[in-house]
Order: sequence, then structure tokens, then C-alpha cells
Amino acid sequence: MAARPAVIAHRGYSAVAPQNTLAAIEAACHAGVDQIEIDLQPTADGVGAVIHDETVDATTDGTGKVSALTAQEVLALDAGSHFSPAFSGQRVPTLDDVLAVLARHPGTNLLLELKGAWDAEQVERVVKTIDAAGFDDRVLVQSFWPGTVATVRDVGPHLQGGLLVSFDPPGLLRLCERLRVVACNPSVTTIAGSPRLVSRLHAAGLRVMSWTANDPGAWTTLLTTDGGIGVDGIITDRPERLTGWLAGRAGQLPALPVPGRGGIRLRGRRHAPAQPLALGHA
Repeated sequence: MAARPAVIAHRGYSAVAPQNTLAAIEAACHAGVDQIEIDLQPTADGVGAVIHDETVDATTDGTGKVSALTAQEVLALDAGSHFSPAFSGQRVPTLDDVLAVLARHPGTNLLLELKGAWDAEQVERVVKTIDAAGFDDRVLVQSFWPGTVATVRDVGPHLQGGLLVSFDPPGLLRLCERLRVVACNPSVTTIAGSPRLVSRLHAAGLRVMSWTANDPGAWTTLLTTDGGIGVDGIITDRPERLTGWLAGRAGQLPALPVPGRGGIRLRGRRHAPAQPLALGHA
């Protein structure tokens, strides 16, 4: 059987706590995941907020585009009540906030998605935040937008980079090579529709972390593709269920979290189109 894939909590442990909040980050860490995936949107003043949508309407008590609001305005919003009254008062965090939580959990790394098009000044702020926290070897920065990935490559060449895709476009391997990424992360449906995609990406030396798989049918697809080699990581809203399923499949009891686990170092990164390679949302 192939090696166990990394378990990656989608927007934190978003099945039990409001997505992209510190409560979801803490819950994922205590569930023993290998990595946590979060989203970062640029605010009007360039600070950045950990939130998935372009607007704050769906997941907070506010309204308006994230890009039209200052960080102070976004971070003051209640991001927990929409999920449950028990999480009332949870705020939209900053990247600094998330890294501070992960600093207490050395076995859990970060998969950071930059949403949309980011310019050099905005990316530089993200890179400085990561470096100041000492997380340069614990964060992989990814995006659907090749232009954003290229900017990360140029501004922070020491960071790991990844390209998100929701289809298998012509010239994908050449694009990944130009961007110098270490990972190409397709959706579950993309892998199911292109069964040789994983083997092509692996042959090019790329890791594959697929999104967003929440049931045994999807998990089986991801593990049995590529002649049974399967993906390197699975992004899921239900990390504890996935961990238990993987352990059962291997005939083992789930292991307790081990400090320092998940610290695999990858390297990567050059110029490409600015269009996103997505039809959906990671």
C-alpha cells in the first residue's frame, strides 16, 4: 500500500468550527492534522484577512467587499455567529494570528492560499510576515492565479509554492516548471476525470494535494488513482474522519499526534499568465 497521504484541514476544522477562524485552526491542530489550509484576501490597506469569499457577507455580520474594507473594519466583524451561537465573538484573523497558533503546534504546517491577483507589494507583506514568524519552512503558498504564484516566486524565492487547478489544461507541466512550484493541487473531480494526471505530476517531481474530499468514495478515488500510488495529501473538511478511515484501511489504530510531524521541506519556483486556473473554489 502507498504511504499515508497528509491529512489537510480545509479552512481549519471547518466541520466543527467556523471556517478560517482561530477556533477552526485550534480544532484542527488538536485533531492531529498534518497541515491546515486557509485563505487570505487583501484588504483595502494591504494588510490581508483570513477569509475565503471576496465579500464578508456570507461568513460575518458585516457587508461589502474585503478589498474595499480596511483591516481594522474586517477584523472587527463577528465571524462565528453564522456557524453557531457558541462561536459568537470569533473574529476574522490575520495571518499573524494564525501563525501564532501554529507556533504552539510544531507538528502542523500551513497551506496558504492567496485569493485572486496579488501585486508585489502585497505579496512582500505576506512574505515578511512568514519570515518574521520563522515559518519559511512550514508554509506552502498556493493560488489559482499563475500571476500571483509568479509574484510569490519572485518576491519570496525561498518559500515553497503551489499551483491550484480545477481542470487539466494543456501545457500544465510547462507552466509548473516556469513557476518553479513544488506542488500542483487539483480538485477531486479533476483527478477523477484525468486518471493519468497524478502520475504525470509525480513524474515531473511535483507533489499533489487534492481538494476537497469529504467522503470515503472521494478518498478511495484519490488513493487508488495512478496505479495505487495516489495523492500526497488530501484536503478535507472532516480530518478526524479521514484519519480514522486511513488507519482502518491500513489495519492500524490512529496514532497520537507527534510533535514535529509534517515538517517535510520542499523547494520551488518564474513568469506566467495572470488568469486563474479554476472554475470552482478550494
